[in-house]
Amino acid sequence: MSHDLRHDPNPSIHSDSSPFPNPIGHNLASRLREGTRQSHTSAENTAYMKCFLKGVVVPVAFQKLLANLYWIYDAMEAEFDRLQDHPILRQIHFPELRRSENLAQDLAFFYGEDWQDCITPNGAGLTYVMRIHLMARDRPERLVAHAYVRYLGDLSGGQGLRKIVRSALNLPADRGTGLYEFSALPTPEAKRDFKMHYRDVLNALPLSETEVLGIIEEANLAFQLNCNLVHSLEPHIQAAIDPQQFAQITNDSHQGSTELVEVGR
Repeated sequence: MSHDLRHDPNPSIHSDSSPFPNPIGHNLASRLREGTRQSHTSAENTAYMKCFLKGVVVPVAFQKLLANLYWIYDAMEAEFDRLQDHPILRQIHFPELRRSENLAQDLAFFYGEDWQDCITPNGAGLTYVMRIHLMARDRPERLVAHAYVRYLGDLSGGQGLRKIVRSALNLPADRGTGLYEFSALPTPEAKRDFKMHYRDVLNALPLSETEVLGIIEEANLAFQLNCNLVHSLEPHIQAAIDPQQFAQITNDSHQGSTELVEVGR
């Protein structure tokens, strides 16, 4: 399904790569992991995620998160499809990771068959969507950062979130958590092997040092955009649970899992 949220229907597909890219030795995977460590920890310490990790999953907040993520993934995947011949993006384009179709199934479960008439991105979600389209137009190689943050998050920490939401909302089998389901990667071993392959692909991308630094910068922004989105949904949580419980959960900070997981970011 197409959505008219772009800045420009025909942005350029050309990267501003330097004439001397350095595809060997930039070690993008490790530099992304290290360069986003603080942002990853900040994302895990939002009130929304603290509540989620404690098993406090408010249905309306979760449904609105899925609705906004649908627009975000739809934008990113539409741009990857459009730029499938781009010399950098074509190497990191894995259709088996697509989330928009799975999210459509989740939204049909929660909102009904007319779900498309029930959802719209909020301000934070729309800002996220427009950033994706802007980078696709002006700095397409930076879409690598958005794919990295979103897809590897779903393949890694998202698998734990899947278990939490299924238990908290007592969902029927195979319904409501399609965001975290990867039919092409059905086992933990398959996911692990794919993430290793993804890391190798990142490290082999023909990028200049300037582009590498730009991708790391964009990945940190992607984390911030995601934080802004979940912050925008916190009032739904506050309205649904006891204020003392909310304060107790959100006042407790913890170290991010980036330091604990060797493969995935």
